[in-house]
Amino acid sequence: MNLHQFRFVQEAVRRNLNLTEAAKALHTSQPGVSKAIIELEDELGVEIFSRHGKRIKRVTEPGQHVLKSIDIILREVNNLKRIGEQFSAQDSGTLSIATTHTQARYVLPGPVAKLRIAYPKVGISLHQGSPDQVARMLLDETAEIGIATESLGQYDELVTLPCYDWQHVLVLPFGHPLLDKERISLEDLAKQPLITYHPTFTGRTRIDQAFAQRQLVPNVVLDAIDSDVIKTYVKLGMGVGIVAEMAMQGDERSSDLVARPAGHLFGQNVARVAFKRGAYLRLFVLKFAEFLSDRLSRELIMKVMQGQGHDYEM
Repeated sequence: MNLHQFRFVQEAVRRNLNLTEAAKALHTSQPGVSKAIIELEDELGVEIFSRHGKRIKRVTEPGQHVLKSIDIILREVNNLKRIGEQFSAQDSGTLSIATTHTQARYVLPGPVAKLRIAYPKVGISLHQGSPDQVARMLLDETAEIGIATESLGQYDELVTLPCYDWQHVLVLPFGHPLLDKERISLEDLAKQPLITYHPTFTGRTRIDQAFAQRQLVPNVVLDAIDSDVIKTYVKLGMGVGIVAEMAMQGDERSSDLVARPAGHLFGQNVARVAFKRGAYLRLFVLKFAEFLSDRLSRELIMKVMQGQGHDYEM
């Protein structure tokens, strides 16, 4: 058995048992992938996959155990590579970050700039996606660190830690009637056309839950994943915006908009950082986490990565 066989099996599962797609992802041929998997099964004496004709249909029960071992082996192989990189060139390499647009646009510029000063030879690879995509990039080891508000805590394979708290704000153009109210209510908002995030992004679930608990139906006329897009349509008079507070902090382009805190309406949100459980973290990864938040120290991260304590509640 060899690492190529392990990678073929792992990628086949990642590609929903489609060997053609697995072969494309690994830059090889479909017959080669199929042959290598069969050879591994013959050597192990068990079927990893159940087949109908030549098509793979599902992972067998022994196959589930094989997959767990393969995941551990390949994770440790990647850890060995990182250890080698760490000690052969401790101040260089590439930091791969998976995050959402809001984090990339409004939160990460400062920490990224600090990392570049501390480690000028380290390159930054920024991958943007939905919270679920951020989690998947960590699991697939496309990224070493992930930052998002939703989803990260739902994966047992990830270690997650709170980074910072934030609330939503209402965004209104000057002269909007709601600005005359001392305290805007959910009932007030339910009467307005609303512009806010797509249901899978930036705390949207809290917004929906708040209206549902009051048995109100929000009139969301436009949703988007980009805070700047939301603000643009608010400026056009399409409705009241609901965005993350960091999207309105220090943004000179929003000088014609007014932000009102909405924590009393939608509660507080927690942005979290995540790492793949069991991964080896290089020094500049740990330093970047410290730049993200004063809650995150190298000692705390290493403690939870080693399984000491329940990371989600720290």
